[in-house]
Amino acid sequence: MIESILKKALEGQRIDGAEALQLFACTDMNLLGNVATRLARKRRETDDNVVTYIIDRNINYTNVCITDCSFCAFYRHEGHDEAYVLPFETIAKKIEEMIAIGGRQILMQGGHHKDLRIDYFEDLFRRIKERFDVHLHALSPPEIVHTSKISKIPLKETLERLIAAGLDSIPGGGGEILVDRVRKIISPKKCSADQWLEVMDQAHQLGLATTATMMYGHVETLEERVEHLLRIRDQQDKTDGFTAFIPWPFQPGHTELAVQINPQPNTGLDYLRTLAISRIVLDNIDNIQSSWVTQGPKIGQMALYYGANDMGSVMMEENVVSAAGTTYDLDEKEICRLIIDSGHTPQKRNMRYEFV
Repeated sequence: MIESILKKALEGQRIDGAEALQLFACTDMNLLGNVATRLARKRRETDDNVVTYIIDRNINYTNVCITDCSFCAFYRHEGHDEAYVLPFETIAKKIEEMIAIGGRQILMQGGHHKDLRIDYFEDLFRRIKERFDVHLHALSPPEIVHTSKISKIPLKETLERLIAAGLDSIPGGGGEILVDRVRKIISPKKCSADQWLEVMDQAHQLGLATTATMMYGHVETLEERVEHLLRIRDQQDKTDGFTAFIPWPFQPGHTELAVQINPQPNTGLDYLRTLAISRIVLDNIDNIQSSWVTQGPKIGQMALYYGANDMGSVMMEENVVSAAGTTYDLDEKEICRLIIDSGHTPQKRNMRYEFV
């Protein structure tokens, strides 16, 4: 049965949710990886041996957050000794350091601060754009929903004003699992699955490219993991605005959720299986990113044999995953070495996966 499903995918036919669920029972990892790799090559319009990467910097403008997500070890409440909102000059210095090593993009995300309304982001984005020639990949859907809510303006107006101020694209953070049963357990104060998808839908219609993510391995079932993939695929059918998909496992260190559920460790094997199935299911998304930030360089490299065609970012700065106790650090030279050692050709890209 599994072989017939994989054969169907290789022949270019779309697999359904029941078939995707059956693939999680596949024990032949070599077969799964082989099919995912072949499908990855079919998706590429250029040299199928190329693996891309980007130099950018993750800047968390604040860690103050009111959503209290149980899976997050990064946030702090206002008034906490470690709470912060970065002043502009600190942000500017971080951008200067990134430009100095060849970066041209910043990934800017932060907590849901009760006082940072739309005018804060308009002023911040305009000041960044006036001073630097950088691509602004910023504000995940939950942040945009929160900004719309506390600013008392419609979602579309929020997006239009952010775009006018300099927003270039939206990261796919906050997707977690796009099933409200799960979200009510791990992030009940954050936007719903439908709201997350609505932000992406409207952003795509306004011409913004975005990415999509999945954080799995906590309270979701395999059926819900598959439902997440299908909802991403359905949205891509409608608007074709996702440039990439990035799955990664829940990082339990220092989190309230880990205490609540005492989860089994997320293994590298489960990551590679989930990655390969993501590639097989998401037949309309060109790029799937390896999550070496959560998996480490070796599993990150192995992902290139399980459907990933991108090594993600050099990630000059990473605060969210490291707050949960997972810390991996690679510079451009090391990322290129991992790509070359895997038998591929490294190629620097931008957010739209154009070669630079």
